[in-house]
Amino acid sequence: MRLMRFDDVVLAGIGVTIPEEMWSSETIEQKLEPLYSRLRLPEGRLSLMSGIDQRRVWEPGTMPSGPSIRSGLAAIDAASIDRGEVGALIHASVCRDFLEPATASRVHHEMGLRNDCWVYDVSNACLGVLNGAVQIAGMISAGMIRAGVVVGTENSRPLLEATIESLNKDESLTRKSVKPAFASLTIGSGSCAWLVCHRDLCPDATPIEFAIAEANTSYHHLCRSNQDTAGADMRPLMDTDSETLMAEGIATGVSALDRLLAETTWRRDSFDRTVCHQVGTRHRAAMLEAMGLPTENDSITYPVLGNTGSVALPLSVAAAIARGELNAGDRTALLGIGSGINSVMIASTWGRTAVAGDWSGLLDSTEDCRLPAPALR
Repeated sequence: MRLMRFDDVVLAGIGVTIPEEMWSSETIEQKLEPLYSRLRLPEGRLSLMSGIDQRRVWEPGTMPSGPSIRSGLAAIDAASIDRGEVGALIHASVCRDFLEPATASRVHHEMGLRNDCWVYDVSNACLGVLNGAVQIAGMISAGMIRAGVVVGTENSRPLLEATIESLNKDESLTRKSVKPAFASLTIGSGSCAWLVCHRDLCPDATPIEFAIAEANTSYHHLCRSNQDTAGADMRPLMDTDSETLMAEGIATGVSALDRLLAETTWRRDSFDRTVCHQVGTRHRAAMLEAMGLPTENDSITYPVLGNTGSVALPLSVAAAIARGELNAGDRTALLGIGSGINSVMIASTWGRTAVAGDWSGLLDSTEDCRLPAPALR
């Protein structure tokens, strides 16, 4: 069972909620003025190194469940599926309201879903939503449910604020020792939900044809937080060996893609569209080159959203649909990679997946995205 094959499972709807407040990379550098002055760091360094010009942040005090409820309802509305069909609700982001109970509990209650739902949290760094989608697909294939929603909301404000405060206070830092904190400054906020259902409920929707997982957990130590926290008052700090994580993460992704191709009839040149995890310019270029895939067929959101963790790839899929990059008939590879190191990849011949929700003007930014503004359902 190395490769999962699904015959009657589709991605019917996607719900999106984007924060209104935007922090540019220039804004973050201004907040880091004490550190930049002491180490004589050049302005513009953050955007230049990452390719990330902006990221969004939720209002102070935002709990993940709030945006998750809005995204989940938007996904159901987009697909025009009756809520009574939903038999599973999985909350799959790194951020959550509580350590106990499951954040999914509040989301399920406020969405008004039925009482015989499977309701629980899944957490796997940047792969949580993809993991949840595959779990729901498996439940549908097993005849347990007809439809399910996987949703996540990542809140970068506490991490950004704690990282900035820590960097400005620590006068022992050098240009070399500050590097492990750099990745934390690229993190953004966002919320995304996927409605996955049996093909009978939405015959023209995008089939989830294949899914594969690859684990390289000997590198679990390369990116980790300092504590297990939840809620609006969490103040996490991250320690990331970005260079090694990038190299080993790409190697893990290449291995996963090679297995996916070996166990299907698809070829590397079969893909019309790819969507990768959104880390930054260097990571994307190196990953696609190592995989032998062209950059012109790859959809991105990191320049305007940053790295939004578990919802980065799902949001980028939604943006690709809304901007007209991803269309019916496109052979598509969703190339997920997360710290741990783990990889989850999904291959589909695209159908019709509706997108709805609040983009907060994000896709009107044609200068950054270099694409026309969206037409949303």
